[in-house]
Order: sequence, then C-alpha cells, then structure tokens
Amino acid sequence: MILKTKLFGKTYQFSSVMEVMGKANEEKSGDNLARVAAASAGERVAAKVVLSQLTLSDLFNNPAVPYEKDEVTRIIIDNVNLKTYEKIKNWKVAELREWILDSNTTNYDIHRISNGLTSEMVAAVAKIMSNLDLIVGAQKIIVTKTANTTIGVPGTFSTRLQPNHTTDNIDGIMASVMEGLSMGAGDAVIGLNPVDDTTESVKRILHKFNDFINEWEIPTQHAVLAHVATQMEAMEQGAPTGLVFQSIAGSE
Repeated sequence: MILKTKLFGKTYQFSSVMEVMGKANEEKSGDNLARVAAASAGERVAAKVVLSQLTLSDLFNNPAVPYEKDEVTRIIIDNVNLKTYEKIKNWKVAELREWILDSNTTNYDIHRISNGLTSEMVAAVAKIMSNLDLIVGAQKIIVTKTANTTIGVPGTFSTRLQPNHTTDNIDGIMASVMEGLSMGAGDAVIGLNPVDDTTESVKRILHKFNDFINEWEIPTQHAVLAHVATQMEAMEQGAPTGLVFQSIAGSE
C-alpha cells in the first residue's frame, strides 16, 4: 500500500489511509475546523491520486474507526458478502470508478456488488469523482421507497422540507412549512431538526405536522429529527410519526 505520490516535482507523503481520505475531500469549512482537510489544492489532488490507487482490500482492512472500538463498524463489516468482496477486493478505487461509469454497467450490476462494499469504499470512489461522474453513476442506481409517497422513481426527484426554527416556535415552523410547500418542496418528508430534544416538544411538533397534513390532505410524511430514543418515546406516548430517522455520523 503506497501512501505517497509526486506531483510537479513535489513529493506528498500521507501517514494513513484516513489522512488520505480526509485530504481527498473537496474543500469544506468543517474539514478545516476539524484539521483533516488538505493544506492546499496541490495536496488535495495528491490525496486523490493516492486514493485512486488504493485497492478495495486496503480500505476494507483500514476502516475509519477500528473494528474493535465501534459497533457500527462491526455491523457493516460483519454484513459484507465475502463471496462478492473476494471478486472485487483487488480492484483499485480508480477501477471501481471506471466500472461504475462504464456504459455497460447496469443498475443490476451495481446492486449485485453493493453488498461486497464497505462505507469506506463507497466514500473513496465518490471522492475521486467529479460532479458529472456522480450524476452519471447515481443515475444508474434505482432505489424506490414508499411511505405515504414513493420516491426514487426514474425521471423524478423528491425534496425534504426542513422548517427549522431557532426556538422551535410552532408558528415560525409552520410558516416555513407553508412557504416550502408553496415552492413544491416537502414531498420526500417534512423533517424538522429540533432545538429542544425533549419528548414533550417533539410530541407537540409531531401533532402539529400531522394535523396540518391531514387537514390539507398533503401526500407526504413528517418527522422530527430528535434523538431516536426521544422519537420512540414520543411514539409510545401516542405522537403520530410519519418516519423515524436522524442525521447521524457513521460511528457509535
């Protein structure tokens, strides 16, 4: 596994796979604050070059969080289809990219190998793709899901309406809901990130969303993205919930 490259006469050396992954990202303020971003555009390109030449087995053997320390990592790795993984483990990340973009690669093909991939492999190939690459690759993957509405149908797109409010003021929240719906947003979900994570506050907002959706017969589903345990407690106390989900990081 080679973690260095030379560009325009300058050698770039990286200490770990995770350093390469971090520095191969497009520039983000969060990465800069976390001190994992590339120091320059040149270092970013170098990281992408190094990442493109790593094999999928390199990534499998170097998860973002060690297997022994993280339950999420253990679940992902334990559920990898090893027969599928064995067929692709020697592919370089660059080869996975080329395969995804190949005109002969279909939705079926991508789904077939997906259970042999880990999160690190998927993240790696995305980091070396352009925006156009991502559009072309994602367009091949058909994933449809249905709650009150169906999303993921080819030729369509769905949006989440996120009516956040700095104090969880219900009137302010509903003003944002109505404004968003007037623009055609919210068919995927009306999903609020709450300031107050208490069960009572979550219940209050869920009831308001549900009453509004039923009154106007809006074909969508709703959620309040409090901690999952809080959402479950609200449901146990009778709060109507369209979806239970939460924006979480990829580790325990």
